[in-house]
Amino acid sequence: MALEIILALFVLIFISVGTYILAERARIPYTLLLVLVGTLLIPISRIPFFEFIQSFHLTPELLFFIFLPILIFESAYNMKFRDLTNNIRSISMLSVISLIISTFFIAFVLFFVLQWIHFPVPFFVTLIFGALISATDPVAVLALFKQFGAPKRLSLIFEGESLFNDGTAIALFLIVIDIALKGFHGIESVAQGIFMFLTMVIGGVGFGLFMGFLFAKLIQKVHDNENIEITLTMLMAHLTFILSELLSRHLVIAGHQIHFSSVIATVMASMVIGNYGRCKISPRVEEYMEKFWGYFAFIANSLVFILMGLLFAGLPIHFSQFFWPIVVTVLVVMIGRALSIYPVIGFLNKTKTEEHIPLSWQHLLSWGSLRGALAVTMVLLIPDDLTLAGWDYSFSVKEFISALTIGCVYFTLLVKATTIGGMIKKMKLNQLTPIETIEYHESRALIYAQTLEKLKDYKQRGFVEKTVYEKLYAEYSKEYEVSLRVLRDAFQKRRLSLKSVLSMYALGTEKRFLWKLFMYREISESVYKKVLNKIESQMTRVEKEEHQIRTLDEEFLPDWFERMVAFFRNIFMPMNNAEKMKQEYHYYRVQTIIASKVLRRLHSLTEHYVGVFGDDLVVKEVIDLYTNFSHDAEKKMMQSGEKIGESIHRENEKVGRRGFFKAEEHFLEEIVEREMLPQKISLMLYEEFRQKAYKK
Repeated sequence: MALEIILALFVLIFISVGTYILAERARIPYTLLLVLVGTLLIPISRIPFFEFIQSFHLTPELLFFIFLPILIFESAYNMKFRDLTNNIRSISMLSVISLIISTFFIAFVLFFVLQWIHFPVPFFVTLIFGALISATDPVAVLALFKQFGAPKRLSLIFEGESLFNDGTAIALFLIVIDIALKGFHGIESVAQGIFMFLTMVIGGVGFGLFMGFLFAKLIQKVHDNENIEITLTMLMAHLTFILSELLSRHLVIAGHQIHFSSVIATVMASMVIGNYGRCKISPRVEEYMEKFWGYFAFIANSLVFILMGLLFAGLPIHFSQFFWPIVVTVLVVMIGRALSIYPVIGFLNKTKTEEHIPLSWQHLLSWGSLRGALAVTMVLLIPDDLTLAGWDYSFSVKEFISALTIGCVYFTLLVKATTIGGMIKKMKLNQLTPIETIEYHESRALIYAQTLEKLKDYKQRGFVEKTVYEKLYAEYSKEYEVSLRVLRDAFQKRRLSLKSVLSMYALGTEKRFLWKLFMYREISESVYKKVLNKIESQMTRVEKEEHQIRTLDEEFLPDWFERMVAFFRNIFMPMNNAEKMKQEYHYYRVQTIIASKVLRRLHSLTEHYVGVFGDDLVVKEVIDLYTNFSHDAEKKMMQSGEKIGESIHRENEKVGRRGFFKAEEHFLEEIVEREMLPQKISLMLYEEFRQKAYKK
């Protein structure tokens, strides 16, 4: 039996790989095709040779404690606190207010509509269904948003809503199930439900912050050990989820059982690791972290959706008897989603407390509400023996709700998922903004300019024949001129856009070199975060075609979590004056370095790729700005160095050693690539150089 389960697992993964390849070629949503393939596997699994396929099946425990934490972490890890804060009102209203509106609208309307079509059910049945079906699944729709180029902020709002309404939906669902099992006792039940909901949300946020901070510190303690660091993130996601559930079952305060939302706790813990804890992760490890969790989420998603298909097709339900209830349910759920989006977003737009959300975005938020893994998870959590007063059917409450859920899941995957791309194109949401158009042609021109130079080099070395060279040179020259012509036209119409494009290029260069300095520990985490916050704040400003800063002394508030950490750090681990002066010195030192790197890049671009940026006055303006930054930073660095005194030499020696480590590591990599050293010796040398560079 165990052998069959293991075989089934790997066969399903193999089938998922084939399905993914087919979905890519046919341009069909991957998750949709997986569910359909899973459905088709049921008749195949009845053939004696393939019976083992059904050995590995979807259970509440597998979904809830294994797959869900993986999917939550992978999404929340890459969500920035800054972006969340900028859109907190829309995300919180959609994930709480809209979800409650949708739940109760579906519950009441479906209750009466089912009576109207002579299929009466108790109100609590439609309320349970309303709670579980109102949560959206971001997996398929976000993949489509990315594929068709939906606006970045729209994707962020949708993903934020999906992550947090997962938590609120489960909280609401568990409250309704609890009342259904214990019975409704009027105001007392309502009060208990509200108390349970608040403790789940607030407790989930608090416990998630605690676990995220704890594991961030643990990761910091095992620096430069990729296996341990990645393992700790996996443990964090699953332990946060499981411990939240355990606490919810056993924590009693003043006679009241306290519940924590395991989903919300895992979302918050994952966001803490992705923001505050990201700097604790070794820079050499972080790129593997992204790849690991991307792969892990791919496997989890693949298994969840293909097993959903197997589960749906294998249920002992005759869908013919549920045809009309499913049809009216799909319509009610669609209307409920619309009523939970347009009025809520309309109210938010009128308050003008957040950037306006266009009507076309609201259409996508309404139509793009796919249902998937979470709805199925909650269905599986319904007790098999759940019964309610007035239930007179031969099938159980769970089977009935399962049929409605399956109908909604299939509708959203078959109809909504396949039409989202067309909606994005029809509403022209995939079109590039003026700045993005300029960035596209600027990058295109730079790439073709570099290609032309490389062609000349190949021609001189005799790597290409004359006829091939002439043909390729003419082809790339034509493409280069096309992009230059578009750029000149765009810059003449929108002079500010050129400055914005150049500023974004400069800020991107700053960010890249800042990361390199941090990767080799030439700067502390606090200095890195301070400069990074300045760069990212400027990027947000430039994206809105606002002006860059004029002085290095302009302050930018960090996100709320960093402010909270700084508050507690100042209380429990305050810096003395000497440490503050060292930090100030390194802050201006890194500003000097990255400003000089930007200037070098800008001069190189204007010298080697003449005409790409068109307006020389604008180019000069950006160069002058960074020249002033460089001079100002150098001056303040020297002033800070004078305050430090003799210890400045030790600081410079420490930084110098780490700078030389970069060169040593680079030379070592070249030797290894040429297979001049065995791995054992290369590891010994690397560790020797690293210890020398980072010795106290």
